[in-house]
Amino acid sequence: MPEGLPHLLRSDARDNRERILEAARAVFAADGLGVPMREIARRADVGPATLYRHFPTKEALAAEAFGEQMHACYAIVDEGLADPDPWRGFTSVVEQLCALHARDRGFTAAFTSVFPHALDFTADRERAVKSLAELTRRAREAGRLRADVELDDVILVLMANGGIQASSPAVRVAASRRFAALAIRGMRA
Repeated sequence: MPEGLPHLLRSDARDNRERILEAARAVFAADGLGVPMREIARRADVGPATLYRHFPTKEALAAEAFGEQMHACYAIVDEGLADPDPWRGFTSVVEQLCALHARDRGFTAAFTSVFPHALDFTADRERAVKSLAELTRRAREAGRLRADVELDDVILVLMANGGIQASSPAVRVAASRRFAALAIRGMRA
């Protein structure tokens, strides 16, 4: 194939790839990143060789699977920063990030560097943290966020939210919403 032309997959290979990604997202969201590749292949209804042809490592699969969640994080924080009311933007970001992480345990683990070499979210984390720091500063300066609340406190809330254990994803998200509401009430000026 000439240089510069995109490599197009056959329709069956494209379908297999999408099924693998769907299965990986579902399994990672429910059970985290510890799920074996064979289980992902089984759930995608493909053989292990097909899975490894598309994604030679679990790290490569996770990086592809979590691209949408990373964009969702950016969108949440950017939306909070765009809100003319700093407190409303701040609370919205905390609520939405807690819910996102409660729905997808695998993304939370990936974002906190379970695969530090292949899933290098360092630049992504730095961008998100910088934006969250700006939002925290604005809410504090507006007098709505307690003066003693720092960025580290907000990050601690997000990390604690990741530890919520529940019998199902729906129960975990409901518990996360309650936790975010309690944390926000505790940070209000």
